[in-house]
Amino acid sequence: MPASACLSLSRFMMRTESVASSKIERITASATDYAKALAGNRSNSSATSMVAASTALHSLVTDVGEKGRFALNDLLRAHHALMQADPLEAEYAGRLRDMQNWIGGSDHSPRDALHVPPAPERVPALMDDLISYLNRDDVPVIVQAAIGHAQFESIHGFTDGNGRIGRALVSAVLRRRGVTRNAVVPITSGLLAMRDEYFAALGDYRQGHPTRMIDLFARSTRVAAVCSRDSIARIKVLPETWIAELRPRAGSAVAALIPAFYDHPVMTAAAIEQQSGSSAQQTYKAIVRLEEAGFIQEITGRKRKRVWVASELIAELDDLDRRIQTAMGL
Repeated sequence: MPASACLSLSRFMMRTESVASSKIERITASATDYAKALAGNRSNSSATSMVAASTALHSLVTDVGEKGRFALNDLLRAHHALMQADPLEAEYAGRLRDMQNWIGGSDHSPRDALHVPPAPERVPALMDDLISYLNRDDVPVIVQAAIGHAQFESIHGFTDGNGRIGRALVSAVLRRRGVTRNAVVPITSGLLAMRDEYFAALGDYRQGHPTRMIDLFARSTRVAAVCSRDSIARIKVLPETWIAELRPRAGSAVAALIPAFYDHPVMTAAAIEQQSGSSAQQTYKAIVRLEEAGFIQEITGRKRKRVWVASELIAELDDLDRRIQTAMGL
């Protein structure tokens, strides 16, 4: 597979995974708002948070994949990428908590909480122990991912963002163990379909019963991998399909923009002109031609600071998430 195709598929799968992970936390936004946020529009805080989750996922998977080992700094960097733009949590971005927190119950008291994590002074040692476990090679990989995730969630080492970093950790486990090489498996779409069961499995784990969590991760991994095959097959042929229909002249702006939109499905006018390698006039003509063919669409509705998306790629993101969730319910 060409390097550009690998890059595009990797980005697509990471976006699918991070969007589902955000939805588990009740952070939702439309595909259009998400695309705007990818282009730098911060008007929708949920969409901006989804993009931050994608950045954090990429950071953790890349760091762990390149070194072949987990380190605490990898998790801290990913957390900083996730929370640095959050007005309420930026102060704590990229560092372990130094206060007590809890899950559920009142905001002011842990009395009726579902889970009270360890005291903050215990967190560093517990994280070191977890990282040692994540770097083992003598544990079945899905078991390691499920247990590592559940333990991370139980330690709850950050003031916020633990769920999204904990689910990114799963993808990093798969990359370190060689299960994935260029992309991630959108396991979280499966967990999203079984959200109540997922949280119940975390509760079981904290009571000393990990089987339910392992089973859920195994099922989600299988379903996500099978459903992803269809999306990958469709995405791989998109450039050839566009070229066959438009038959652009070699060296033209259209010929340059077809692979550009494949690799970068969300682009501003300035980015498009840079990618086209042509004059502003020729670039605009190419945009019109791609729009008329239905391959791209403008999503801001404005005359200035406009943004275009590769329609089929963005639609595929939502469709893959939907198909995984449907398959989990069968």
